[in-house]
Amino acid sequence: MADKQISLPAKLINGGIAGLIGVTCVFPIDLAKTRLQNQQNGSRLYTSMSDCLIKTIRSEGYFGMYRGAAVNLTLVTPEKAIKLAANDFFRHHLSKDGKLTLLKEMAAGCGAGTCQVIVTTPMEMLKIQLQDAGRIAAQRKLMPETVAAGTVETKSPTAMQLTRELLREKGIAGLYKGLGATLLRDVPFSIIYFPLFANLNNLGKRGVDGPAPFYVSFVSGCLAGSTAAVAVNPVDVIKTRLQSLNRGSTEDTYSGVTDCIRKIMRNEGPSAFLKGAYCRALVIAPLFGIAQVIYFLGVGEFLLSLLPKKDN
Repeated sequence: MADKQISLPAKLINGGIAGLIGVTCVFPIDLAKTRLQNQQNGSRLYTSMSDCLIKTIRSEGYFGMYRGAAVNLTLVTPEKAIKLAANDFFRHHLSKDGKLTLLKEMAAGCGAGTCQVIVTTPMEMLKIQLQDAGRIAAQRKLMPETVAAGTVETKSPTAMQLTRELLREKGIAGLYKGLGATLLRDVPFSIIYFPLFANLNNLGKRGVDGPAPFYVSFVSGCLAGSTAAVAVNPVDVIKTRLQSLNRGSTEDTYSGVTDCIRKIMRNEGPSAFLKGAYCRALVIAPLFGIAQVIYFLGVGEFLLSLLPKKDN
Protein backbone atom coordinates (compact mmCIF):
# COMPACT_ATOMS: atom_id res chain seq x y z
CA MET A 1 0.00 0.00 0.00
CA ALA A 2 1.28 3.47 -0.80
CA ASP A 3 2.09 5.76 2.09
CA LYS A 4 -0.46 8.35 3.08
CA GLN A 5 0.24 11.49 1.08
CA ILE A 6 0.45 14.71 3.03
CA SER A 7 1.37 18.14 1.71
CA LEU A 8 4.83 19.47 2.55
CA PRO A 9 3.52 22.43 4.65
CA ALA A 10 1.40 20.01 6.70
CA LYS A 11 4.43 17.74 7.25
CA LEU A 12 6.48 20.68 8.48
CA ILE A 13 3.73 21.82 10.85
CA ASN A 14 3.20 18.31 12.21
CA GLY A 15 6.92 17.77 12.79
CA GLY A 16 7.34 21.18 14.40
CA ILE A 17 4.41 20.87 16.81
CA ALA A 18 5.43 17.34 17.79
CA GLY A 19 8.99 18.48 18.46
CA LEU A 20 7.89 21.37 20.68
CA ILE A 21 5.55 19.20 22.76
CA GLY A 22 8.01 16.34 23.04
CA VAL A 23 11.04 18.43 24.02
CA THR A 24 9.06 20.32 26.67
CA CYS A 25 8.04 17.00 28.26
CA VAL A 26 11.38 15.18 28.26
CA PHE A 27 14.09 17.87 28.34
CA PRO A 28 15.11 17.30 32.01
CA ILE A 29 15.87 13.65 31.19
CA ASP A 30 17.93 14.77 28.21
CA LEU A 31 19.92 17.09 30.50
CA ALA A 32 20.61 14.16 32.85
CA LYS A 33 21.74 12.07 29.85
CA THR A 34 24.26 14.71 28.75
CA ARG A 35 25.72 15.11 32.24
CA LEU A 36 25.96 11.35 32.85
CA GLN A 37 27.67 10.81 29.48
CA ASN A 38 30.18 13.60 30.08
CA GLN A 39 31.39 12.60 33.53
CA GLN A 40 34.52 10.47 33.47
CA ASN A 41 36.20 8.17 35.98
CA GLY A 42 37.59 10.21 38.85
CA SER A 43 35.09 13.02 38.38
CA ARG A 44 31.77 11.26 38.92
CA LEU A 45 29.32 13.68 40.45
CA TYR A 46 26.12 11.76 39.68
CA THR A 47 25.35 8.09 40.28
CA SER A 48 22.13 7.85 38.27
CA MET A 49 19.49 9.83 36.37
CA SER A 50 17.41 10.47 39.50
CA ASP A 51 20.50 11.48 41.48
CA CYS A 52 21.45 13.91 38.71
CA LEU A 53 17.99 15.51 38.60
CA ILE A 54 17.74 15.80 42.42
CA LYS A 55 21.19 17.43 42.67
CA THR A 56 20.38 19.74 39.74
CA ILE A 57 17.19 20.98 41.44
CA ARG A 58 19.02 21.48 44.75
CA SER A 59 21.91 23.45 43.24
CA GLU A 60 20.25 25.20 40.28
CA GLY A 61 16.55 25.21 41.05
CA TYR A 62 13.70 23.68 39.07
CA PHE A 63 14.49 25.63 35.90
CA GLY A 64 18.07 24.38 36.08
CA MET A 65 16.71 21.19 34.54
CA TYR A 66 15.79 23.25 31.47
CA ARG A 67 19.26 24.69 30.77
CA GLY A 68 19.60 24.80 26.99
CA ALA A 69 15.88 24.21 26.41
CA ALA A 70 15.49 27.49 24.53
CA VAL A 71 18.00 26.33 21.90
CA ASN A 72 16.23 22.99 21.55
CA LEU A 73 12.76 24.53 21.37
CA THR A 74 13.94 26.99 18.73
CA LEU A 75 15.71 24.48 16.49
CA VAL A 76 13.76 21.27 17.16
CA THR A 77 10.93 22.49 14.93
CA PRO A 78 13.02 22.62 11.73
CA GLU A 79 15.00 19.56 12.82
CA LYS A 80 11.98 17.28 13.35
CA ALA A 81 10.20 18.77 10.35
CA ILE A 82 13.20 18.01 8.10
CA LYS A 83 13.55 14.46 9.46
CA LEU A 84 9.88 13.50 9.04
CA ALA A 85 9.39 15.32 5.74
CA ALA A 86 12.63 13.93 4.25
CA ASN A 87 11.76 10.37 5.22
CA ASP A 88 8.28 10.73 3.71
CA PHE A 89 9.79 12.27 0.55
CA PHE A 90 12.30 9.45 0.08
CA ARG A 91 9.73 6.74 0.85
CA HIS A 92 7.35 8.23 -1.71
CA HIS A 93 9.97 8.34 -4.49
CA LEU A 94 11.43 4.93 -3.67
CA SER A 95 7.97 3.33 -3.79
CA LYS A 96 7.18 4.63 -7.31
CA ASP A 97 8.73 1.56 -8.98
CA GLY A 98 6.80 -0.94 -6.90
CA LYS A 99 6.62 -2.29 -3.36
CA LEU A 100 8.57 -0.46 -0.69
CA THR A 101 10.99 -3.18 0.44
CA LEU A 102 12.83 -3.16 3.76
CA LEU A 103 16.04 -2.15 1.96
CA LYS A 104 14.24 0.83 0.39
CA GLU A 105 12.78 1.77 3.79
CA MET A 106 16.28 1.75 5.25
CA ALA A 107 17.55 3.88 2.35
CA ALA A 108 14.77 6.41 3.01
CA GLY A 109 15.75 6.52 6.69
CA CYS A 110 19.39 7.03 5.71
CA GLY A 111 18.39 10.00 3.55
CA ALA A 112 16.31 11.50 6.36
CA GLY A 113 19.12 11.14 8.91
CA THR A 114 21.62 12.75 6.54
CA CYS A 115 19.34 15.73 5.85
CA GLN A 116 18.59 16.49 9.49
CA VAL A 117 22.22 16.96 10.62
CA ILE A 118 22.18 20.38 8.94
CA VAL A 119 20.15 21.57 11.93
CA THR A 120 20.97 18.88 14.50
CA THR A 121 24.72 19.49 14.75
CA PRO A 122 24.68 23.21 15.73
CA MET A 123 21.63 22.63 17.94
CA GLU A 124 23.38 19.83 19.85
CA MET A 125 26.64 21.80 20.00
CA LEU A 126 24.99 24.74 21.78
CA LYS A 127 22.64 22.62 23.89
CA ILE A 128 25.44 20.44 25.29
CA GLN A 129 27.49 23.46 26.46
CA LEU A 130 24.47 24.91 28.27
CA GLN A 131 23.38 21.58 29.77
CA ASP A 132 26.85 20.67 31.01
CA ALA A 133 27.62 24.10 32.50
CA GLY A 134 25.82 23.13 35.71
CA ARG A 135 27.90 19.96 36.09
CA ILE A 136 31.15 21.92 35.69
CA ALA A 137 29.96 24.51 38.23
CA ALA A 138 28.97 21.78 40.71
CA GLN A 139 32.38 20.12 40.29
CA ARG A 140 34.08 23.39 41.26
CA LYS A 141 32.15 23.46 44.54
CA LEU A 142 31.95 19.76 45.47
CA MET A 143 35.08 18.33 43.76
CA PRO A 144 37.64 21.18 43.63
CA GLU A 145 40.45 18.70 42.93
CA THR A 146 39.00 18.17 39.42
CA VAL A 147 39.32 21.86 38.52
CA ALA A 148 42.54 23.15 36.99
CA ALA A 149 44.60 25.42 39.22
CA GLY A 150 44.00 29.10 38.62
CA THR A 151 40.63 28.51 36.95
CA VAL A 152 38.28 31.42 37.58
CA GLU A 153 34.57 30.71 37.95
CA THR A 154 32.61 32.56 35.30
CA LYS A 155 28.94 33.08 34.67
CA SER A 156 27.37 30.53 32.31
CA PRO A 157 27.17 32.00 28.79
CA THR A 158 23.92 32.30 26.87
CA ALA A 159 23.25 30.54 23.58
CA MET A 160 23.78 33.80 21.67
CA GLN A 161 27.10 34.44 23.43
CA LEU A 162 28.26 30.91 22.64
CA THR A 163 27.22 31.28 19.01
CA ARG A 164 29.07 34.59 18.60
CA GLU A 165 32.17 33.20 20.30
CA LEU A 166 32.26 30.06 18.14
CA LEU A 167 31.69 32.02 14.93
CA ARG A 168 34.35 34.57 15.86
CA GLU A 169 37.00 31.98 16.78
CA LYS A 170 36.33 29.15 14.33
CA GLY A 171 33.77 30.38 11.82
CA ILE A 172 30.81 28.25 10.81
CA ALA A 173 32.93 25.13 11.43
CA GLY A 174 32.78 25.91 15.15
CA LEU A 175 29.04 25.25 15.19
CA TYR A 176 29.54 22.03 13.24
CA LYS A 177 32.12 20.44 15.54
CA GLY A 178 31.23 16.77 15.89
CA LEU A 179 29.47 16.64 12.50
CA GLY A 180 31.00 13.25 11.70
CA ALA A 181 29.87 11.75 15.00
CA THR A 182 26.41 13.28 14.55
CA LEU A 183 26.13 11.62 11.14
CA LEU A 184 27.33 8.32 12.61
CA ARG A 185 24.55 8.59 15.21
CA ASP A 186 21.62 10.02 13.23
CA VAL A 187 21.95 8.04 10.00
CA PRO A 188 21.92 4.58 11.70
CA PHE A 189 19.19 5.83 14.05
CA SER A 190 16.94 6.73 11.12
CA ILE A 191 17.83 3.51 9.27
CA ILE A 192 16.57 1.54 12.30
CA TYR A 193 13.72 3.80 13.43
CA PHE A 194 11.66 4.51 10.31
CA PRO A 195 11.41 0.94 8.91
CA LEU A 196 10.78 -0.46 12.40
CA PHE A 197 8.06 2.10 13.09
CA ALA A 198 6.39 1.55 9.71
CA ASN A 199 6.26 -2.22 10.17
CA LEU A 200 5.07 -2.06 13.80
CA ASN A 201 2.43 0.49 12.82
CA ASN A 202 1.24 -1.74 9.95
CA LEU A 203 0.51 -4.53 12.43
CA GLY A 204 -2.18 -2.37 14.06
CA LYS A 205 -3.93 -1.14 10.92
CA ARG A 206 -7.69 -1.58 10.61
CA GLY A 207 -7.96 -3.75 7.53
CA VAL A 208 -5.74 -3.67 4.46
CA ASP A 209 -6.18 0.02 3.64
CA GLY A 210 -7.34 1.40 6.97
CA PRO A 211 -5.14 3.68 9.10
CA ALA A 212 -3.72 2.51 12.41
CA PRO A 213 -5.42 3.90 15.56
CA PHE A 214 -3.54 6.77 17.20
CA TYR A 215 -2.54 4.62 20.19
CA VAL A 216 -0.91 2.09 17.86
CA SER A 217 1.07 4.91 16.22
CA PHE A 218 2.10 6.17 19.66
CA VAL A 219 3.24 2.75 20.93
CA SER A 220 4.98 2.00 17.62
CA GLY A 221 6.83 5.34 17.79
CA CYS A 222 7.87 4.69 21.40
CA LEU A 223 9.11 1.14 20.74
CA ALA A 224 10.93 2.03 17.52
CA GLY A 225 12.42 5.18 19.06
CA SER A 226 13.71 3.52 22.22
CA THR A 227 15.17 0.58 20.26
CA ALA A 228 17.01 2.86 17.83
CA ALA A 229 18.17 5.14 20.66
CA VAL A 230 19.81 2.34 22.65
CA ALA A 231 21.36 0.86 19.49
CA VAL A 232 23.22 4.08 18.64
CA ASN A 233 23.97 5.20 22.22
CA PRO A 234 27.73 4.40 21.97
CA VAL A 235 28.02 6.94 19.13
CA ASP A 236 25.93 9.42 21.14
CA VAL A 237 28.46 9.18 23.99
CA ILE A 238 31.28 9.90 21.53
CA LYS A 239 29.37 12.83 20.01
CA THR A 240 28.65 14.34 23.45
CA ARG A 241 32.31 14.07 24.50
CA LEU A 242 33.57 15.60 21.23
CA GLN A 243 31.15 18.53 21.35
CA SER A 244 31.83 19.46 25.00
CA LEU A 245 34.18 22.44 25.18
CA ASN A 246 34.67 22.72 28.96
CA ARG A 247 36.18 19.95 31.09
CA GLY A 248 37.67 19.33 34.50
CA SER A 249 41.46 19.11 34.83
CA THR A 250 41.33 15.32 35.28
CA GLU A 251 39.07 14.70 32.28
CA ASP A 252 40.33 13.56 28.88
CA THR A 253 40.18 15.70 25.74
CA TYR A 254 39.73 14.18 22.30
CA SER A 255 41.02 15.02 18.83
CA GLY A 256 38.45 12.99 16.89
CA VAL A 257 36.16 9.97 16.82
CA THR A 258 38.90 7.30 16.82
CA ASP A 259 40.88 9.08 19.55
CA CYS A 260 37.72 9.31 21.65
CA ILE A 261 36.95 5.60 21.22
CA ARG A 262 40.52 4.62 22.11
CA LYS A 263 40.67 6.75 25.28
CA ILE A 264 37.24 5.69 26.52
CA MET A 265 38.12 2.01 26.02
CA ARG A 266 41.48 2.42 27.76
CA ASN A 267 40.40 4.60 30.69
CA GLU A 268 36.76 3.69 31.30
CA GLY A 269 36.10 0.37 29.60
CA PRO A 270 33.39 -0.64 27.11
CA SER A 271 30.56 -0.08 29.60
CA ALA A 272 31.17 3.70 29.30
CA PHE A 273 29.63 3.59 25.83
CA LEU A 274 26.28 2.76 27.46
CA LYS A 275 26.31 5.78 29.77
CA GLY A 276 22.94 7.53 29.64
CA ALA A 277 21.42 4.77 27.46
CA TYR A 278 18.26 4.41 29.55
CA CYS A 279 17.94 8.21 29.75
CA ARG A 280 18.18 8.43 25.98
CA ALA A 281 15.55 5.70 25.58
CA LEU A 282 13.26 7.59 27.99
CA VAL A 283 13.80 10.79 25.97
CA ILE A 284 13.40 9.35 22.49
CA ALA A 285 10.46 7.00 23.15
CA PRO A 286 7.84 9.66 24.04
CA LEU A 287 9.44 12.20 21.69
CA PHE A 288 8.85 10.03 18.65
CA GLY A 289 5.63 8.55 19.99
CA ILE A 290 4.17 12.06 20.25
CA ALA A 291 5.60 12.95 16.83
CA GLN A 292 3.88 10.06 15.12
CA VAL A 293 0.55 10.71 16.85
CA ILE A 294 0.60 14.36 15.72
CA TYR A 295 1.62 13.24 12.24
CA PHE A 296 -1.11 10.64 11.92
CA LEU A 297 -3.83 12.74 13.54
CA GLY A 298 -3.23 15.30 10.81
CA VAL A 299 -2.89 18.37 13.03
CA GLY A 300 -1.04 20.22 10.27
CA GLU A 301 -3.75 19.49 7.73
CA PHE A 302 -6.42 20.72 10.14
CA LEU A 303 -4.58 23.98 10.80
CA LEU A 304 -4.05 24.55 7.08
CA SER A 305 -7.74 23.93 6.45
CA LEU A 306 -8.55 26.93 8.70
CA LEU A 307 -6.72 29.29 6.36
CA PRO A 308 -8.91 31.21 3.90
CA LYS A 309 -9.08 29.58 0.48
CA LYS A 310 -7.92 31.52 -2.57
CA ASP A 311 -10.64 32.31 -5.08
CA ASN A 312 -10.12 30.82 -8.52
